[in-house]
Amino acid sequence: MTTAPDWLEHAAAAFDKPFHPKWRDIARPEQLPPAGAWLTWAFVAGRGAGKTRSAAEWVQERAMAEPGCRIALVGRTPADVRDVMIEGESGILAVAHEDAPLYQSTKRRLTWSNGSMAQTYSAEVPSQLRGPQHHYAWADEAAAWTDAPKGDVLDTAWNNLMLGLRLGDAPRCVVTTTPKPNALTRIILERPSTVVTRGSTYDNLGNLAASFREQVLAAYEGTRIGRQELLGELLDDVEGALWTIGLLDETRVEHAPELRRVIVAVDPSGGTGPNADEQGIVVAGQGIDGDLYVLADRSCSLSPHGWASRAVAAWREFGADRIVAERNYGGDMVESTIRQVQTDIPIKVITASRGKLQRAEPVAALYEQHRVHHVGPLAQLEDQMTTWTPQSGTSPDRMDALVWALTELADGFSAQSWIDYMRRKSEAGQTPSGSEEPAVPTPAPDVVDPVEARRRARNAAFQHQYRT
Repeated sequence: MTTAPDWLEHAAAAFDKPFHPKWRDIARPEQLPPAGAWLTWAFVAGRGAGKTRSAAEWVQERAMAEPGCRIALVGRTPADVRDVMIEGESGILAVAHEDAPLYQSTKRRLTWSNGSMAQTYSAEVPSQLRGPQHHYAWADEAAAWTDAPKGDVLDTAWNNLMLGLRLGDAPRCVVTTTPKPNALTRIILERPSTVVTRGSTYDNLGNLAASFREQVLAAYEGTRIGRQELLGELLDDVEGALWTIGLLDETRVEHAPELRRVIVAVDPSGGTGPNADEQGIVVAGQGIDGDLYVLADRSCSLSPHGWASRAVAAWREFGADRIVAERNYGGDMVESTIRQVQTDIPIKVITASRGKLQRAEPVAALYEQHRVHHVGPLAQLEDQMTTWTPQSGTSPDRMDALVWALTELADGFSAQSWIDYMRRKSEAGQTPSGSEEPAVPTPAPDVVDPVEARRRARNAAFQHQYRT
């Protein structure tokens, strides 16, 4: 078992003395800074577990206890620093009460009446942290920082922050994060100068809005990824899986751009009843930027009329151009089942002529190129993507529907050339560089006249959404 470096021991006692008893009286044990010697306190927990409140209270405590100290506030983006760490419901201004600092957003600065000062930084701009010195730091959602996959290498946000944490006798940093399986997360958690405390979403349910509970728990509960997002577990990648959680998180977006095409893909199961496989129903679109966006997972376990109705409802909801359905189970019955719900719906029926792995590999290559983005969390779909291997012995219906949708949209992408290129580089022991990538043409629009009106209506709706 490793021990903390000797240089931390001499100043540990000063931090164990409570300064703000009101917070310490109501906080859960894991929300309070640990006793003893540490350089980094990593509060690793699920969403809504109270991490922000803990760090905000710690920053306020340090600012008031040590007049004139200098503090770094580092978030994933400038908006995250402002909206969560400073102005959020559990941010510094909310917990400070009568001792609230003056916030000057244009100067990226918080100033307390006793001369303590906090400067804000965005992890998107690591160079901001070159040069400034601090006594203390709060690093929020460090596992989600842009350069977190690089770990603690020169000129990353974390490296620059740590090099500037050099004022006073015992500089300290609080890291509040939901864990992600990347290099920076592992480095922080494994260092002997780090003390780790953990928590889960369920620990703090009584303080969360009903809408938050409904949205977050509904999205993640019962899934493997829910162990990360709700319980705060650090998940290991599954050997042999085509996708990793880190890759999906790295390419995830909050909103899709204007869309050129939208497809609803259906992978029907071979039967019905409680023991039958699910019916995979995935909605994906091609943006005007040429990238592909996975918009929704509407998969279910219903009767033929039930899943067909669900697929048609998704087609209407997203203004899709057509439904693509796999016919291996049921043949022409797949199309006729959908047309019983709506007779005039555009349908393309396809036949699987290759195995699941061979169909999925080119799509996985598009993810590696960062040309596919999930819009928001799609936990159950992502569970299948990150755990399925050819040896699994399971039928990943959600993943199959995803592959059908993206294959239909990706006509014109040279995915196989990317796979071949990566294999050649791997065999040569080289790391691919951006300048050496094979040219990948942007797909041309593939819109036929019967659906042109739907395309225009959909794009008008997207434009209105983002203007407002």
